[in-house]
Formats: sequence, structure tokens, C-alpha cells
Amino acid sequence: MKYISFAIPCYNSQDYMGHAIETVLTGGEEVEIIIVNDGSVDDTARIAQYYAEKYPTIVKVINQENGGHGAAVNAGLKAATGKYFKVVDSDDWVNEEALQKVLATLRNLEENHEQIDMLIANYVYEKVGMKHKKVVRYRNVFPQQKIFTWEDIGKFRLDQYILMHSVIYRTALLKEIGLQLPRHTFYVDNIYVYYPLPYVQKMYYLDVNFYRYFIGRDDQSVNEKMMIKRVGQQIFITKELIDQYQLQEIKNKKLRNYMMKYLSIMMTVSSIVLIRSHSEEALKKKDELWSYLKQKDRKTYQKIRHGILGRSMNIPTKGGRKLSEVFYLLAKQLIGFQ
Repeated sequence: MKYISFAIPCYNSQDYMGHAIETVLTGGEEVEIIIVNDGSVDDTARIAQYYAEKYPTIVKVINQENGGHGAAVNAGLKAATGKYFKVVDSDDWVNEEALQKVLATLRNLEENHEQIDMLIANYVYEKVGMKHKKVVRYRNVFPQQKIFTWEDIGKFRLDQYILMHSVIYRTALLKEIGLQLPRHTFYVDNIYVYYPLPYVQKMYYLDVNFYRYFIGRDDQSVNEKMMIKRVGQQIFITKELIDQYQLQEIKNKKLRNYMMKYLSIMMTVSSIVLIRSHSEEALKKKDELWSYLKQKDRKTYQKIRHGILGRSMNIPTKGGRKLSEVFYLLAKQLIGFQ
């Protein structure tokens, strides 16, 4: 049985995709690997074909015109036949020992005729130049060794939220809700982890350091200079999240609070990137974004705007904006805010 379909989006990934693929291959016949070559012009297609020919029962290749990360994830999901679905970016990788524990957990659930909608595991920042690796764990948030619901969760810290790196969704759930990510857009991983949440009923947390998130390439979307350059796309994704739900209508209080926190982080990231752009046009865009939230969901706006993050991003005057930047730099240093 294919317990997990791993989609590996690749765009000009010849220099590092092999490492990602090799780590997932250690799952053997219990995994499916879908390499999505998203219009690469280097040797990505040839490398992908090599793996497909060498491991024909495990590896599939999809070659498509360039559509961006979202289009690659969409293609991988459409082709997925495994019971669960996981995205591994081509410059990241998974820990082989942790993968075996993930598969053993899913195998045990299947043998006991139990099904979950989402499995969460830890992830590790593999950041160039970082002396000590930062591991994001959820021991204080999620119960262990049991299936649980939103009613059972604890409180998330500021640096502790669910990312694409930490989540494995049930494939059928993503297909049933019609998950489709925007094409030619960065930061779509936020939609990927946010939109399905109200549909998730049963979860399982595995306290293993599974996903290794590499940070260090100059062209990465999380590079601050690139974020400033692509701030329009950051704003677009934030508005997409605003449009998806009236958060006050989310019935479960703990889930609602978590989604409120996530949207608050997105508003904060968009705001600080615009502040650090140091232009009047960027400041107007920041004010427009907050006005957009107020117009679309006034109650959510009131909660976020008057929370600590909202207040810190909306201090008036030039001196106030300097304080916002100081807050941001301290957050980066103290909690690894990224």
C-alpha cells in the first residue's frame, strides 16, 4: 500500500533535487514520489527521468510548463494515489529514520481501521551559518500517542504554528475540498496549510524531527530582499486568506483562535516587509491591507488590530515605524521569526 504520496516540485533543481529524492526513497514501496518538473531549463527533467526508470514502482514524473510552486503542488495532488499527501521542496529533505516512524504510525492506524485527516511532525531549520539548529516541536500543543481533535489542543507559542513542512494531509480530504493553489505566485504554502483546517476532524502528532527546511539560497522566497521585491505577492496571499473564511463563523473556539493567530502572523509579515521597504507607496499599501481586512471581516480586524502584533505594526509616525522594525529584529533574534 502507498501510505504517502510525496510531491517534489522542481524548477531548475539539478544541483540539489537528488538529495531530496534519495531521502524519500528510503520509504520503499510504501511511498509514492511524484517529481513535478515545472518548466525547468537545466538537467532537472533528465534527473527526474533517471529516478523514474530506476524506481518505476515508486517514482512518477510530471513535466509541465512553468506555473510556479502552486501549479506544481496542484499537479502532484492530482496525480497522487497514496492515502496521505506530503510536499517536499526540492532543496529540502526528510530525515530517513523519522520517515520510518511516520510510516509505521500510518501503517498501525490502517491496521486498526483508524483514519486521520492530518498528521503533524516536527521540522528543523537547516539554515546556513546557524550554529545551533532550530527545531519546531509541538509537545506543548498536541497530545501524543493518540488520535485527537481541535478540542484537545493546547496553546501555540508565537514561533510555533503549522507550516507545510510539518503537515501531512489525507489525500482524499484535499481532493474533496477542491484545494487549488494559485499559479505563478509565491507564498502559496500559506493557503495550503490554512484552507483545509476547518475540514480537519481527526489528527495525530508524532514527536520526531521529520522535515529539514533549508534556508540559505539567495533566490529563496523567504530571503528578506526577495520578500521586499515580491511584497505584492505576499499581500495577494494574505488577502486570499482573509477572503476564505469569516473567522467568527468557525465553530470550534480553539481552531478559530489558531486561525486568528495565523492570519495575525500573515498581517504582521506583510506589514513589516512593507515598512522595511521604506517608501511612501509601501506605507499606503500597508494601510490598504489593514483596511481590506476591516472591510471583509470587521470582528477579526478588531481582534488582530488591537492585539500585540497589530499594535506593533501600526505605530504612527516615522519613529513608530522604527519601533516596529526594532520589534521585528528582536523577534528574529529571540524566537527565530522567519
